[in-house]
Amino acid sequence: MLKPVKILTPEEQHQKNLEQLANYRPLDDDFMRELFRNNLELTEFVLRIIIDRPDLKLIKEETQYDLQHLFGERSICFDVFGIDSDGQQYDFEVQRADKGADPRRARYHSSAMDVDNLKAKKQFSTLPNTYVIFITENDFFGKDKAIYPIERINIATNEPFNDGEHILYVNGAYSNEADNSDLAKLIHDFRCSNADDMLLKPLADKTRFFKETPKGVEYMCKAMEERLNENSIQIALNLLKMKIGTEEDIAKATGIALEKIKELAVQINSATV
Repeated sequence: MLKPVKILTPEEQHQKNLEQLANYRPLDDDFMRELFRNNLELTEFVLRIIIDRPDLKLIKEETQYDLQHLFGERSICFDVFGIDSDGQQYDFEVQRADKGADPRRARYHSSAMDVDNLKAKKQFSTLPNTYVIFITENDFFGKDKAIYPIERINIATNEPFNDGEHILYVNGAYSNEADNSDLAKLIHDFRCSNADDMLLKPLADKTRFFKETPKGVEYMCKAMEERLNENSIQIALNLLKMKIGTEEDIAKATGIALEKIKELAVQINSATV
C-alpha cells in the first residue's frame, strides 16, 4: 500500500510556498530558472562576468531548452541556453549535488550542442564555439579556485587544441574576502537568499522583485504550484508504468484527483498498444 500524502488546504500550500520562496537563492534550480526566464539582459550580465568578456552581446536566451528531439534514451533540458552576436552558444547549469557535475555530463551537454548545430551536409568547420557552464554548490575540484576552465590541449605540443569547445565550472563555495572581482561578487550573490545582502545590483533587483513585490511573489507562487503539480504527475506516471499500486492508491499517494490518474493510465495504455 502506498503511503497517502497530506493534502494541504490552498491557504496552507500558499504559506508553505512563501516560506520556501523566502529561503530561495539563485543557486537553487527553480529560483534560478525564473530569474533568467525571458531575461536577456540579466543572462548577458552574468555571462559577461563568467566568460570575462565585457563586450559579449547576447541575442537569444531560453530557459528549459529541450533537446529531447535529438536523443532517445537520455534526452536533456538545458537550464539556460543562449546565443551571442558571434554565434557562440552557452549552456548554463546549476548543479547543487556533486553527482550532477560529473565531467562526463559536461561532455554530454557539449556533444548535444554539437549535434543540434550540425545539420545534414554542413561542414564540421561551421560548428560554433560552445560553452558549457556548471555552477556548483560545492568546490567540485577542491582547489579553492573561483572558476575552473576546462580546455582540450595537444599533449605532445602542450598547445591548445582549438576545437571551439569550452567547459567551465564555477565554484559556488568560493569565498575570499580579499577578492573584489565581479566573479567573486557573483558567486557570493548566488548564495544569498536576501536581496539586501547581494553585491551586484542587476541580480539583487531581480531577486527583490520576485521576493518582495506583490506581482513577483504571485508569479513565483504560481510557478511553484505548477512545478509541484508537474512533479506529482511525473511520479504518478512512473508508478503507473511500473504497475505499483492501484489507481486509487496512486491518487492518494500523489494528491492527484482519481479522474486525472485514470486519464494518465489511458494515455500510457494507448502508447503501448
